[in-house]
Amino acid sequence: MMEEKLVRIYPKMFTWLFFGLLITFVSGYGLSLVPTLMMRLLSVGAIPILIIELVIAVLMGFRIRKMNKSTAIICYILFSITTGISFSVLFLQYEMFSLMSIFLITSIIFAALALYGHTTKRDLSKFGVILFVTLVVSIICSILNYFIFKNSTLDIAISIISILVFTFYIAYDMKVVRALAFELDEDKVAIFGAFNLYLDFINLFVRLLEIFGKEKD
Repeated sequence: MMEEKLVRIYPKMFTWLFFGLLITFVSGYGLSLVPTLMMRLLSVGAIPILIIELVIAVLMGFRIRKMNKSTAIICYILFSITTGISFSVLFLQYEMFSLMSIFLITSIIFAALALYGHTTKRDLSKFGVILFVTLVVSIICSILNYFIFKNSTLDIAISIISILVFTFYIAYDMKVVRALAFELDEDKVAIFGAFNLYLDFINLFVRLLEIFGKEKD
C-alpha cells in the first residue's frame, strides 16, 4: 500500500522539483539580461533576500503538517523566484558552458544519491542531526571567513565539506519523503519533498560551481 502511494508521490515530487529549478534558472538568466533591473533588485542587499528565504524555509519545515496545499505551493514558488534573483549574478560571473557543465554534473550526482536514498534499506535518520550540525557549522565558518578571515584555502575547504553534506542530504531527504508519506496527503508530501530536494540540488550546484566553475574574463 505504501509503495503504491510512493509511486504516485514521486512523479509529482520530481515534477515540482523540475518546476522550481526551472523558475530559478529562467528568472535568474532573464534578470541577468537586464543588468539595470538586476542591480536595482540586488541593491537592497543580500540580507532581505536571506530573510525571505529563511522565513519560507522555517514555515515549510515546521508548518507543513498544518499548511494547506495552496500555501505550500506559493511558498515554494516564491522561494524559487527569490533564489533566482540572487542567481542572476552567476550568469554574469561564470561562463555559460561552465554553468551548464556543473549543472549536468550536479544532476548526475543528484540522480545517483536520490536512487540510493530510495532503494537502500539502511536507516538514515540517525545521520540527520550530524548533517544538520555540520551544515550549521559550515555556514558559520563561511560567514566568519567572508567578513573576517578572508582565507581562500578555508573557503575551498568549506565548499568541499558542504558538497559532502548536501550529497548525503539528498539520500536522507528521500528517506524523509518515505516517512512523511505515512502521515500526510500525497500532494503535500510531494511539494515538501520537492522543496527539500530543491535546497539540496541548489546548494550542491553552487558549491561545485565555486570550486570548478570558470569565471568570465
